[in-house]
Amino acid sequence: MQNFSEIQALMKSDLEMTDDILINRLNSNVELINQMSHYIISSGGKRIRPLLLLLCARATSYSGKDHHAMAVVIELIHTATLLHDDVVDESTTRRGQNTANELWGNAPSVLVGDFLYSRAFEIMVEPNSMEIMRVLSKATNQISEGEVLQLLNIRNAKVSRSEYFEVIEQKTACLFKAACQIAGILSESSKELITALGSFGMHLGNAFQIIDDTLDYESDSSIIGKEIGDDLSEGKVTLPMIYALEKTTGKENKILTNAITEADASNIDNIVDILINIKAFEFSRNVAKDESIKALNSLKVIPESNYRSALKLLCELSLERQS
Repeated sequence: MQNFSEIQALMKSDLEMTDDILINRLNSNVELINQMSHYIISSGGKRIRPLLLLLCARATSYSGKDHHAMAVVIELIHTATLLHDDVVDESTTRRGQNTANELWGNAPSVLVGDFLYSRAFEIMVEPNSMEIMRVLSKATNQISEGEVLQLLNIRNAKVSRSEYFEVIEQKTACLFKAACQIAGILSESSKELITALGSFGMHLGNAFQIIDDTLDYESDSSIIGKEIGDDLSEGKVTLPMIYALEKTTGKENKILTNAITEADASNIDNIVDILINIKAFEFSRNVAKDESIKALNSLKVIPESNYRSALKLLCELSLERQS
């Protein structure tokens, strides 16, 4: 197994059943909800989070059917956060397409995001597992806290590495963690194994977000589906910039600080040159690699199988991705 397509082929049946449930459960008597929710769900993306749940379920020998519905819950929660994020960030494009708020406006986007959240909670009770509900309710609360923390850090050139990690662990990695834990709960795994799955998801989520933040500066807009330096234009301070602020002085440091405090990406070419010269991208990718290694180490308690191999490959691919 060497690429993402092979992982998808391995999970073809599970993914198809999950998609069927997702489409069915998106249906509403309100036509605008149908239009917007189907637009968002079908707008691209690899659906890494639900795939993680499905893979972890198979890797722990789960033989039931609830993992499909729980994968849908994970995807609905993630999609709801994207809708709300795009409103907060005033984004106009995502994955190379117009955002829902650009097409329908902010109010419908927030309300349809609320619908997706509530539909997710409607589905999550179906396995009748208090432990699953506890994991998911905690994760959605953490996501909200992470978003607020990120908002508080806007235009703050003094954000530390630890503060950055606090944001990404709550905003992004906690849903990766929840997806993996739920699989272990469904398969009635030991507490040790569920903890290991959660650790795997958390570290993989961290690596995924760090690479995402790095690509915002070093990739190409035609590849990542948004403008280079979008995070900077929104005043977001991510790991490459935190490292750059630590390693620069004088004029260069002032350029970076002003760009953050003014949320100004107009000088992005010069800023990228500074980041390249001090090897900020190399540093960030090494931090992501460390997180990926921690994720891989967490898999040691899981028996060998094609599904475990796929999880290991996801760790490697998360570091290599370009979008």
